[in-house]
Amino acid sequence: MRLSELKNAGRSPSLPLSIPLADAAGPAELQLLNLLRVLPGQRYVGAGVWRGRPVLAKLLVGSKAARHFQRELDGVRLLAAQGLTTPLLLADGLKDGEGGWLLFDFLEGAESLGDAWKQVEHLPALADEQSTVLAEALGAIGQLHSKGLWQEDLHLDNLLRHGGQLYLIDGAGICAETAGKPLSQHKVLENLGVFFAQLPKALEPFTEELLVYYLLSNGEHALPMEALQKQIDKVRRWRLKDFLIKVGRECTLFSVQRGAFGLRAIRREEEAAMLPVLARADALLDQGHLYKTGGAASVGKVEVAGRALVVKRYNIKGFAHWLKRFWRPSRAWHSWCEGNRLAFLGIATPKPLALLEKRFLWLRGQAYLVTEYLPGPDIIERFAPYVESGEAPEAELQALDHLFAELIRERISHGDFKGHNLFWQEDRWALIDLDSMCQHGSLSSFAPAYARDRARFMRNWPESSALYRVIDQRLPKNISSAA
Repeated sequence: MRLSELKNAGRSPSLPLSIPLADAAGPAELQLLNLLRVLPGQRYVGAGVWRGRPVLAKLLVGSKAARHFQRELDGVRLLAAQGLTTPLLLADGLKDGEGGWLLFDFLEGAESLGDAWKQVEHLPALADEQSTVLAEALGAIGQLHSKGLWQEDLHLDNLLRHGGQLYLIDGAGICAETAGKPLSQHKVLENLGVFFAQLPKALEPFTEELLVYYLLSNGEHALPMEALQKQIDKVRRWRLKDFLIKVGRECTLFSVQRGAFGLRAIRREEEAAMLPVLARADALLDQGHLYKTGGAASVGKVEVAGRALVVKRYNIKGFAHWLKRFWRPSRAWHSWCEGNRLAFLGIATPKPLALLEKRFLWLRGQAYLVTEYLPGPDIIERFAPYVESGEAPEAELQALDHLFAELIRERISHGDFKGHNLFWQEDRWALIDLDSMCQHGSLSSFAPAYARDRARFMRNWPESSALYRVIDQRLPKNISSAA
């Protein structure tokens, strides 16, 4: 296959591929064996063999190939010129009408710090194993900054462990202020804001402690915590906004098709499993265990290939109901967005897997939402033995405190906070039924919504019960008392 033909190869070209390239020694074939990252029609990154040697190949095609090639090459050269550890560039080239290529020494057995983090992220906040990963990352970032460079796309997957060393990769994101001179305080704060914004919120109280690992590599500037926190908050807001755009767009994370006769969105890693579920959603509901049927929605637990799922069908009750619904986003779409919002923010909810809106010439009809199934009991069932005594397990009460604190922090109201919409799952309370959920832009709109949520939640138990009094004393009565 010619390099230019990759432009039309889509997301999953057939492998292996043999692609003729050239360097100073003349033409040779690149045998591309697998793909690690794909931006269809633009960038293909994978492992292969070049002149008998294992390589990591970055192949750049399409109308932006020359620009992307030059950015990658400039970044790699900046890293090498400043003596920073990065994979050796073995060959590169750019050909009009074809595209660009960069072939790097393949680091056999290398592990990204992103993968290392996944192995320890479930541990308590700032456990020793987590500190080890973050210390390595912050040390490398400090070295980068001390040389006047920064990584625009700064995340743990752009740092590789190999042979006792940490390698910086992805030259396309490398930028320079004044190469060889320490980065300015302003740029340091901006770039560290990008890094810390990607860490779990549970680590936020430890930002200052973690910063010590950075200062050991680059102590050029005093770094005021208030200014750093502002940068972190700014980047978090941007990342959430960007993510919510992606849930409705064809991208690496989501498979999305929309047109005059339907909208379908699926988590990319679930596409093969969810396509048959969406195709048979009505039949699966008919065969499954129904929690709710008729009216505006039908909800059921279904079994597919030994896996328990929840399918929710949003019904059209009649012509008058259709007139109210066809012109605006479906409740399935709203729940899809809000479920992904909660998951992004680290607030427990069943993972949203797939969405389908049926349409006729863009006019919306029935819609379906598929999520993971939560086997745990809801809070009504879980706390039933303690209604009179009020002696609910402290760990579960603390988890409830934590959930309310998260919702207040993010200014999120649920809209239907009955106990059957709160499930105990893996030592956390998980929210379901997100049809009315809202993240508010201001305290003035959130405060009354929170008051309604709290009042509805407290109505789950008799006001005269001991459990009511215990929970009522623990949960903030208003936003100011939670500050």
